[in-house]
Amino acid sequence: MPALPLGAPVPDDGRLPAAVGERVRAAEDGAARTFSLYVHVPFCTVRCGYCDFNTYTAVDLGPGAGRGDYWESAVAELGFAQRALEASAVPARPLHTVFFGGGTPTLLPAADLVRILREAVERFGIVPGAEVTTEANPDTVTPEYARELAAGGFTRLSLGMQSAAPHVLATLERTHRPESVPAAVAAARDAGLEVSLDLIYGTAGESLQDWRDTLHAAVELAPDHVSAYSLIVEEGTKLGAQVARGEVADVDPDDQADKYLLAEEVLGAAGFRWYEVSNWAHDPEGAGVHRARHNVAYWEDQDWWGIGPGAHSHVAGVRFWNAKHPAAYAQRLATGVTPAVGREQPDAAARRLERIMLAARTSEGLPAAEAVSDEPGDGERVRRVTAELIAAGLLDGRAALAGRLVPTLQGRLRNDAIVRALAGF
Repeated sequence: MPALPLGAPVPDDGRLPAAVGERVRAAEDGAARTFSLYVHVPFCTVRCGYCDFNTYTAVDLGPGAGRGDYWESAVAELGFAQRALEASAVPARPLHTVFFGGGTPTLLPAADLVRILREAVERFGIVPGAEVTTEANPDTVTPEYARELAAGGFTRLSLGMQSAAPHVLATLERTHRPESVPAAVAAARDAGLEVSLDLIYGTAGESLQDWRDTLHAAVELAPDHVSAYSLIVEEGTKLGAQVARGEVADVDPDDQADKYLLAEEVLGAAGFRWYEVSNWAHDPEGAGVHRARHNVAYWEDQDWWGIGPGAHSHVAGVRFWNAKHPAAYAQRLATGVTPAVGREQPDAAARRLERIMLAARTSEGLPAAEAVSDEPGDGERVRRVTAELIAAGLLDGRAALAGRLVPTLQGRLRNDAIVRALAGF
């Protein structure tokens, strides 16, 4: 995993710049900024060859950093976050969504995840009907585990299915068997949890029929939501080294495009509607239900606090990130110092680019006015570029007439071209 950016130093008490509280209070007069929580659980039984996330296979990484007592450090950061926000005069807001990611959060006892969630709700409150999700490997979910999560306030399980083909799972170094997925889905359903399935396409050796079988297997499980991601070979990973040595074939963009189109075909026929390039919600009536509200908050540039080693946070234009290693993270909290080791405030140009990159991936699209920079005459440039993208079949012409820049199906495949054109690269 690449090193975290250095950024600017963070005060020991985690206090945010004075302007942050002012921005949040100002937003309350218009469209209020929501506040979410991300909890990073950095443990895995095996590190998959393609993964570049901040994860660790060791059980014990020191006080407050091992699987047995990690929840204590997470709870300690929740208290630190509450104090830092109060000291920064940021108005208290209830949690809009909560997401436990990793790693494999469900390697911890369900009681530990519930402890963290309950502490978060006690300190911040939570909106009625909030979405509370944990990621899980299929082979870690039992009926008892799912029931304990549901009883503790979780509403949603995001299962890493990845593929229904055993040889693809083997290449990805996933530990579960295909038959583990239906059992985990049944456990979640019996507990009253919503279910999302994560899939990966484009792995070396995966045929188009393998991918078709995976999509149909996913649809047969009747999930509420499906995420389908193209495999990316990251530098510094085991898979990256295997590709560099010629031991494993690199990804084929044409193959991945064919598989994306197949995903849209199969999922669309089953009542799933895309709402972000890699995400489909089961929504046959078009009511916008079952979208991953936590991820939507990211795409809409809302606020969230990231708990855990290497976790990133964003509050009203200020971004900050924690110490990467669990031991360093836990030690900072134990000594009463912020776990955050750097922060930044992107300028207007950087925030505009980020807004274009995120919004242009969604079915809601980007308001055309937000593509225009402060440079003189840029409005005319954006109008010209928009017309060219419509003519090329990458933007929806009807949506553009209503002032929103929404990618077509072909535009989803060439999203980078849309971003570059709108940003002026």
